[in-house]
Amino acid sequence: MAQPTDPARRAPLSRDRVLRAAVALADGTGIETLSMRRLAQELGVVPMALYKHVANKEELLDGMVDAVVGGIEPPDLDPDWRAAVRRRILSAREALRSHPWASQVIRSRSGPTPALLAYMDSVIGILRTGGLSVDLTHHAMHALGSRILGFTQEVFDAPPGAAPGAAPGAAPGTGSDPRAGEQAAALRQLAERYPYVTELAGAAAHDDSVVGQGCDDQFEFEFALDLLLDGFERLRQQGWTSSPAGGRAG
Repeated sequence: MAQPTDPARRAPLSRDRVLRAAVALADGTGIETLSMRRLAQELGVVPMALYKHVANKEELLDGMVDAVVGGIEPPDLDPDWRAAVRRRILSAREALRSHPWASQVIRSRSGPTPALLAYMDSVIGILRTGGLSVDLTHHAMHALGSRILGFTQEVFDAPPGAAPGAAPGAAPGTGSDPRAGEQAAALRQLAERYPYVTELAGAAAHDDSVVGQGCDDQFEFEFALDLLLDGFERLRQQGWTSSPAGGRAG
């Protein structure tokens, strides 16, 4: 007797279905597990069937990026350009945090995908209609960098091989571990050589933050974003320009 077929597997294959399945697979098992063969298995088709909808894995990854970026809330018509940009970026951060692999894939692309270009265009549009010159907008986009998509490379990322929650200058446990004394001595030497790094790293207890002891990732992201947006507004009001005649700092 034939086994019943999963209705989802009987659904006609389409580019949208392929991309949604790829995103779900990466969400569930990590981007490293994604392959055309594995995706075909998830969809219940032969691998060659996928190539009617995506030419290769690179096109698949581009499509996955666009699927995630397409989930960012559309821009609003807030007359306060800073509030509008802030909401746009924080919406992007929420979308990407729902797909932990997405920032890694975005960084791996050789160029922006159509959805990324549309998103960037919308942010630039908010800056321009908010009164920022083309010159200031250009430098503002550089200053925002990857923050425009809601992620940053943090200065206090845990070093390779560190235990979860460890951070620069964190004191190791003692107990009966014979290496504890050596580690403590090494940390004392580091404190003597880099006193301010050690002071900052030891200011509070580490938890799961990627930005350092006692840090709240979302707070730190918004703190830096608000500093940038306020700075752009101050320069806009001053009529700042990057040309030497316009008073650019050396």
